[in-house]
Amino acid sequence: MNKIGIIAAMDEEMQAIKNKMSNIKENKLYNLNFYEGNINNKEYILVKCGIGKVNAARTTQIMIDNYDLEYIINVGSAGAINDNLDVGDIVIGKKIVQHDFDLTAFGNEKGYVSETGKFFESDEIIIKKIEGIIEELMNKGKENTYKIVTGNIATGDVFCNDIEMKEQIRKEFAAECVEMEGAAIAQVCFLDKIPFIIIRSISDSPNGKNEIDFNNYLKFASQRCAEIIEKI
Repeated sequence: MNKIGIIAAMDEEMQAIKNKMSNIKENKLYNLNFYEGNINNKEYILVKCGIGKVNAARTTQIMIDNYDLEYIINVGSAGAINDNLDVGDIVIGKKIVQHDFDLTAFGNEKGYVSETGKFFESDEIIIKKIEGIIEELMNKGKENTYKIVTGNIATGDVFCNDIEMKEQIRKEFAAECVEMEGAAIAQVCFLDKIPFIIIRSISDSPNGKNEIDFNNYLKFASQRCAEIIEKI
C-alpha cells in the first residue's frame, strides 16, 4: 500500500506530527530517522530534513527512493509576506518558487530554474481535497479562530527578517509567506513525478526582529500544522 510522506525541517515541526501518530516504527537511512505510523488509519512516513534547500532536496530524494508514496506533504512554519496573515494562520501552497534563484543575467525571470520553470505547482486534486475539508470545518464553526488561504509560497536559503526583502518578494512573486525548504521539495517531486502539497503555518513576519517571534511561536505554528494534517 502506498504511504503518504511528510517532511518537516525542524524538531518542533516533526514532533508535533509524530505526537499524532500511532504504531510507530523507526527506520534509519543515511543518518535520517524515518518514522512509519498511522494517523486516523492512514499510513504515513515522517522525517526531519533539516533547514535549507539542500537538506530538503536530499531528504526528499531519499524518501522517494526507499518508499512507495501516494504523495508528499511538506509542513512547517513560515514568515508572513501578506500583511493580512497572523501567527497561526495557515497557507496552502498553490505555486512554490525559489525567490533566491537568479539567472536574470541570462535574460530569465527571477526564480526561473533551467528546464523546470519558475513555479512548481502543488497537486490540484490534493488542494481541492484539503479546501473541501477546510470548508466543511469552517461551516461547522470550529476553525474561525484562524485564517486558511491558498496562494504562492516563496523559498530561499535565508531567514527573512528584512522588511525591504519581504516587500520585494511579495512584489515579485505575489507570495503569501516565505520559508526555506518548500520549493526544493517541490522541485524534486516535480522531477520524480510525485504529487506534493506544501502547508505552512505562520510563526512570524519579517520586521527586523522577527527571529524573536519565530522562536516564541515555532511550537505553536508546528502544532497548528499537525492539527491540519490530522483533520485531513
